[in-house]
Amino acid sequence: MKHKPAPGKAAADRAAHESAETLAATALGFLAGDETRLFAFLDATGLDPGSLREAAGSPGFLQAVLEHVIADEPLLLAFAANEGLDPAAVVRARDRLAGPLPDG
Repeated sequence: MKHKPAPGKAAADRAAHESAETLAATALGFLAGDETRLFAFLDATGLDPGSLREAAGSPGFLQAVLEHVIADEPLLLAFAANEGLDPAAVVRARDRLAGPLPDG
């Protein structure tokens, strides 16, 4: 029998997942705001500007954005500073997106 989380925990899990998605979307905007950063991301993912919008809706895309940011320490530090975040918050958001989707 599968254990179902308490309603309050499920809501908190959903909120944390949505917060991680929002942070990843913000990171994508940060990448897009600088041509060098954007093209480095496109090169790393094999995407091109024309396929970026379509790819953005695919499962795992937002996690991939955060993976890219985390993999480049100067980029991670620049993004975190730009957003007033501890870089560890970016890692936690990636971990949240890498985990199972919350029930609900």
